[in-house]
Amino acid sequence: SGDHYTCDALIICTGAQAKWLNLPSEENFKGFGVSACATCDGFFYRDRKVLVIGGGNTAVEEALFLTNFASEVTVVHRRNEFKAERILQNRLFAHPKIKVIWDSVLDDVLGTSDPKGVTGARLKNVKTGATQDVAADGVFIAIGHKPNTEIFQSQLEMDEAGYLKAENTRTNRRGVFACGDVQD
Repeated sequence: SGDHYTCDALIICTGAQAKWLNLPSEENFKGFGVSACATCDGFFYRDRKVLVIGGGNTAVEEALFLTNFASEVTVVHRRNEFKAERILQNRLFAHPKIKVIWDSVLDDVLGTSDPKGVTGARLKNVKTGATQDVAADGVFIAIGHKPNTEIFQSQLEMDEAGYLKAENTRTNRRGVFACGDVQD
């Protein structure tokens, strides 16, 4: 509308949002067995089987958290080793409720329409192209986050992933601070 505001300090805390795979079936079952937030939705899966898609810190942390509820957590990763921090990996590999399917990606989320809900997933091996159907009550997409910083493009310094560069919350502009998930 052309309005301008002035201030002595501006605190940016626009956060970050989960990345998605953009599969049609993923979109179809969002809120009906597909989630990107274990802390938000994990309790719905008490004594159920769940899949976690990813291999970084996000995926390993989500998998470990889900063991508080789920009877079985299967992590599906497109590579044959995790990118997550070693201490997190060690905790994951030591946990009796967690298993890993390597070299695989989520090809399709499987489910029913009445009542609408996830019943499993079709996984595709990236080396052989072979697919396998795995039973699961929930699928957690944990492939990282994207910071909500588009509106600050060319105004504030950012890293290659779009997170605001901040030292002790201070950005490169005097009086502008970054807090929370938006900063590197």
